[in-house]
Formats: sequence, structure tokens, C-alpha cells
Amino acid sequence: MAGTPGTPSVLRAMNDRAALDLLLHHGPLSRTRLGKLTGLSKPTASQLLARLEAAGLVRTTGTTEGGSPGPSAQLYGVNPAAGYAAGLDVTPERVLAAVADITGRTVGRYELPTPGRRPARPVVQQVTDALDGAVKAAGLARDDIRRLVIGTPGAFDPNTGRLRYAAHLPGWHSPSLLDTLAAALPMPVEYENDVNLVAVAEQRLGAAQGHDDFVLLWNEEGLGAALVLGGRLHRGWTGGAGEVGFLPVPGAPLVRQVTRANSGGYQELAGAQAIPRLARELGIADIPEGPYTEVAATLLARAADSGAGPERQLLATYATGLATGLASLVSVLDPELVVLSGSALTHGGERLLALVQAELADLAASRPRLVMGDVTEHPVLRGALESALATTRDEVFDTSR
Repeated sequence: MAGTPGTPSVLRAMNDRAALDLLLHHGPLSRTRLGKLTGLSKPTASQLLARLEAAGLVRTTGTTEGGSPGPSAQLYGVNPAAGYAAGLDVTPERVLAAVADITGRTVGRYELPTPGRRPARPVVQQVTDALDGAVKAAGLARDDIRRLVIGTPGAFDPNTGRLRYAAHLPGWHSPSLLDTLAAALPMPVEYENDVNLVAVAEQRLGAAQGHDDFVLLWNEEGLGAALVLGGRLHRGWTGGAGEVGFLPVPGAPLVRQVTRANSGGYQELAGAQAIPRLARELGIADIPEGPYTEVAATLLARAADSGAGPERQLLATYATGLATGLASLVSVLDPELVVLSGSALTHGGERLLALVQAELADLAASRPRLVMGDVTEHPVLRGALESALATTRDEVFDTSR
């Protein structure tokens, strides 16, 4: 509303939005408490709540508990049914879908397995089946969803509409995919890189709250980064900003044609698959079997607990590899904060964090603070929901129209 004249209707809409944001942040509030937080008089706060209740945006939720002088006061909260948004987290193995109400509470979730390099269902059917499963679990209809955000590895090139940097995601590279999905779904659909969505989740709910310039380093099946500059995601000209797995680094051989190989120097040096290989080189016994991401998490957790012998060397060597690539990032971007996220990093805990911080201080002039991510339960999906909810709230909470 910048530059809009302060007409009574505009000022009412601004007060309405401020009150709704306070109710989301604090939970149910009495009229008196809301008036104090907004600076509105009691009559004005009463009129505001009556207006929002009539519009279906707030509802009464009970009364204040006893213990204070005077009668109990009516409590008001945001009406969860005022709007719904959905998010999808897509990997080569499955599509995870969820629906959240306008307060951010997840009300339905569904997982659609998609194993194999040749999926049995077309991508459009995967998306609609996963979404419908979550919508059904929420007790809603598809038309109830106001917006959908889909998180995938790689990124859709805004110049061509094609998915880049994710050759391992079968079926998602058709040049007509985005148009086909738009035609199949009744709500607006947005697409976002999965690591960028983890950064959205951390900025809204986790370790990056209150930070406008930070880097998030993610290590699961692949190594990637999200760059938040001036409070906004930086995606780059082709959507490929943060694809640091391709980054040439000392300590790993140069990889030519990296987009065909789908990996590069930093991935080879500090990706999850590097950890079991390093453990074998150090003579560590009892290396577990299974997917390399799970093996890496187990080995790092064991090394962080041990702190001695070859396990200690594993943690120190891995920290050096991580800091080597991070040094390039912080030298260019000079962020105030670096968030480490993904199971292959978080299982190293505070001991790994301290080692990386010390190595980075030796390798880069910038000294950003390093922290572990706080959002550990399906962070890509949570970021997709938060991204969809942000736009949905702007639409639903706008009482100026």
C-alpha cells in the first residue's frame, strides 16, 4: 500500500491486517489485549473485530481464564477455515503433499511413491494424485485450495520454462509441463527449488528468523545452497543460483561437462557420498549398509559422539571439505549468517558446527555466524506451505476490496 492516500477505507484495511497478523503471532486475544497491541481504542478495536468476524476472518474461541479481577473476556482468533494452501515436496522416490489452513496448521498430508527411472504415472497425474490425497485427508475439495507451491530439485528456467540441474528427476523435463499442470489445476501454481524452500522455512520459523542476508547449505541426496539477500531469495538468471554441487574446489578433481555428470567438485568433496568413502579410507569399522544419505548421517552422529580416534579424524576432515566450498560463498556474498541443514549435516551436531566455523575463519576473511537449522521435519514441504500461505494471506486478509 506504499504511496496510497490514507483514506478511511485504506486505514481500516491496514488496521485489519495488523490485527490479523497479531492474532496469527500470539494466538487468541481479548479485545482489550488486541487494542493495546495495535494502539487502537476499545471502541475501534470492537468495531474492527466485529468487521472481521462478519467477513469470516476471525471467530470467537472462548473466554479468558479466571484468576484476575472482573468478568472473563471474550477471546478472538483467526478463523482457520478462511483459506487453505497446499505444498508438494518432489523427489525421485516420492511426492509428499500437504494442506495447511490459513493459520499454518497442517490439516492433511499424503505421500505418493514414485520409484524407478520410468514412472508408472505421468507427472501431471503424480501431482494431482498427491494433491488430491492430501486434500481428501484434510476433508476438503480441490477447489478449496487457493494456491499450490511445488518444490523440486533443480530449478525451472524462467527463460525457457524447463527444469534444469535435475537430470535425476524422471518425467519433469517436458517443455510443456508447466502449461499442462496449469491447465489441470484450478488454483495458481508456483514452482521453487527445494533448497530455496528450506531457506523460506528457516527464515519464517527457524534459525534464520530476523536475518535478511544469509546462506543455507543443504546436504541430503545432493549438496546445494540457498542465497537470501536483502530479505529475498536470489535465484539467478536461469534459476541456478546456489547449485554449489557443481562448484570446482581444491581437494577434488575438476569435472568437465558437470551438467551431464550431474555432479562436480564440491559434491565430490563434501556431498553425503563422500562420508562413507572417507570412513573406509580412515579404517573405520562397522560402516552400515543402506542409502548413502542414511549411512552418512549415522557415521557423522557416531563421530560426533565419539570425538576420538579415526571418528574424530572423519569429523575434522569432513569439516575442512565443507569449509572449503563455504569459503568461496562467504567471500563473494559476505552473509551475516550461514545455516547448515539436511540430515548429513545436522547429525554432526555442535561438534561438526564448531569445526566448520574454525576452518572457515582460517579460509575466508568474512566471519559469518554458523548455526544448525531448526526446521528438521520435512523442511522442503514446510517451506512450500509457508510460501503458499504468504501469498494466500495477502489475498484473504486484504479487506480493502
